[in-house]
Amino acid sequence: MPPTQYRRQSRHSGELPRERENRGTTEKLRNQKPFCMATILYFGNDWNAENRTSSHHIARRLAKLHDVYYIECPGMRAPQASGRDFRRIVQKLWRSLRGPRAVMPGLKVQTLVQVPLHRFALVRWLNARLIYWSVRWLMWRQGIRRPIAWFVAPHVASLVGRLDESLSVYYVTDDHASMPGMDRESMRRMDERLTRGADLVFVASDTLLEAKTAINPHTHYSPHGVDLEHFGRACDPAGRVPDDVQGLRQPIVGFFGLVERWIDLDLVRYLAEQRPHWTFLMIGRVAVAPERVPQLANVHFIGKRAYEELPDYGRAFTAAILPFTLTPEAWHANPLKLLEYLAMGRPVVSVAIPAAERLGDVIQVAHNRDEFLAGLDEAVRQASNPEAVERRLRRAAAASWDSRVAEVLALVQARLEEKAAGVAAVPAAPKAG
Repeated sequence: MPPTQYRRQSRHSGELPRERENRGTTEKLRNQKPFCMATILYFGNDWNAENRTSSHHIARRLAKLHDVYYIECPGMRAPQASGRDFRRIVQKLWRSLRGPRAVMPGLKVQTLVQVPLHRFALVRWLNARLIYWSVRWLMWRQGIRRPIAWFVAPHVASLVGRLDESLSVYYVTDDHASMPGMDRESMRRMDERLTRGADLVFVASDTLLEAKTAINPHTHYSPHGVDLEHFGRACDPAGRVPDDVQGLRQPIVGFFGLVERWIDLDLVRYLAEQRPHWTFLMIGRVAVAPERVPQLANVHFIGKRAYEELPDYGRAFTAAILPFTLTPEAWHANPLKLLEYLAMGRPVVSVAIPAAERLGDVIQVAHNRDEFLAGLDEAVRQASNPEAVERRLRRAAAASWDSRVAEVLALVQARLEEKAAGVAAVPAAPKAG
């Protein structure tokens, strides 16, 4: 059974390790020296995306200190002839005409529009001008001067250095050129342009560090964090398990996230066939052909669930899995769900990608199917072991989003001060880890 009853307190105080970590990092964030109270223009993915990404987590925490305009940038993937893509286009057009909308204190969202046919040089030229004047119009209407330009979306690289920004930051979350459905050469050029032009670059995966540092010496490793308070709800013994999974047979092996081509569904099928009396619960929108989806009685694809509900579903998990296919995008990824599983106290089994190897002291890392199955057997056996649960919770607590953002802000402040002093010093070679 999942360790829902586990709530061990520290021997030194009445606080849980997670609560002490949250309190300390929240104070650190509050005490962070603000960079001249600059407004931040934050160029990210869809604010209402199906998955809560690092883009959302960081922007929310920046908004505790600064006025943030979160600018939704259209995706690079060419739209398909589907009702879903047509609805998304209509929604984006409508939101772009509405102007910035407040979604939380300190944070407003503005939608950009561009033509999603980036493989054509003329379209890229038109898009660059459309985006530039759209952002300039926003700045004029909102009275924004000398902002910090914070880029997560590389396909607005044409803006870097052109907004009279006091600082430009590029936060690299993935090897964007290897993502499915992209025009790889166009994406590679835009990513390199933004890397070269930014004042400060952060990479979420250390596999990208060397290449980015070769282009921009002001590059730092900043791995993803985890929303401790949110996913920690899965450890609350008073919490509920959603009705649609209450009747599933234990043990339950769980996964949440987009079911895309990088998910190894053949591995999921193999595991389910080898353990027919276990339940395999897959939560997330299925974006692959129906024939790829395992049709087994003990495998349940229940579709996407709201971010707010994930800890309730995680409460039903006995163990969690990361069954990625070893593609270039998976190799360079730093999946948020690894830390989210740990923050729920659940044992984790993952394929051998660098992000998983870095957590190898608290998760099972598998190099083949047999190792994955053996690791899963061990994870189920150790699911409720109090010492193992505490190790997982402590590992997650050391990687809270508040801690990550406080570290990033310290580097942003230092770079701003360098620029103000006219210093162009090259920092020491950054370390991964």
